[in-house]
Amino acid sequence: MARGGAVAAVAMAVALAAAVIMLHASAAEAAGQKKPATAARREDIPYIRCQVCERIAREISAQVAKKQQALPPNKKVPEIEIIEIAENVCNLKKQEADWMLRIDIVEKGDKLELVEQDEEGHCNAECKTIERACQEVMGYADTDVAEYVYKKKPSADQLVKFLCKDLSEACTVDPPPVPKDRVPGEPFATKPSKDAEMDRLLKSMEGKVLKDKGSQKKDLKQQVVEQIKDTGKKLKGHVNKASKLVKKWWQAKKKPSKSGKTEL
Repeated sequence: MARGGAVAAVAMAVALAAAVIMLHASAAEAAGQKKPATAARREDIPYIRCQVCERIAREISAQVAKKQQALPPNKKVPEIEIIEIAENVCNLKKQEADWMLRIDIVEKGDKLELVEQDEEGHCNAECKTIERACQEVMGYADTDVAEYVYKKKPSADQLVKFLCKDLSEACTVDPPPVPKDRVPGEPFATKPSKDAEMDRLLKSMEGKVLKDKGSQKKDLKQQVVEQIKDTGKKLKGHVNKASKLVKKWWQAKKKPSKSGKTEL
């Protein structure tokens, strides 16, 4: 009950935070602020794929290192936590992907460059393009990356080589030149600090709710397994008992009757 109450409380907090964000968005719209386009520009992905891959590797390396710093020297970051980072680093709904919100795509000559900003920005088409490129690079390699990080403890440069050349091949060839008639992307729009903090809080609470639910599912699964084991033991006991009774009955039936005599 205590755990259920805690989950309910966190869920309520998430709902309240979401309501605040929705109200803020409605107020901004009412004030005449137009919401920027958020569809990914897939045609831009070939020009930034390698840079995105390098960012992914360095971000995973940095996040794992941060977790390691919080642990005693004789302990390693659990592999499950590294897997979680690798799985979420390309999902803008997760905290592990907040790095994308600080990246601006800038056109320089016939190239596109990823330029890191000091603060987070609104997630517009460029942000979604980076997310899409990130997902294409990672594909199903998240568990391979996590295993490599856990077992080898590579440097950031070593992880870049492993992910971007050995696994995904995102950096094996140079990107093509950007067409001269490419439509420029929208300018980087810094997100108000209060909005950024609210978004981080919401993601954090959502993560806690999911972890609590996962823990509850694990507990329930364990209970079911224990119940099955217990039932199996009881059934085995009943079968053994019945088997013994049948065996005794059969042995008694095979014995010749002492009172039985042949009639003349």
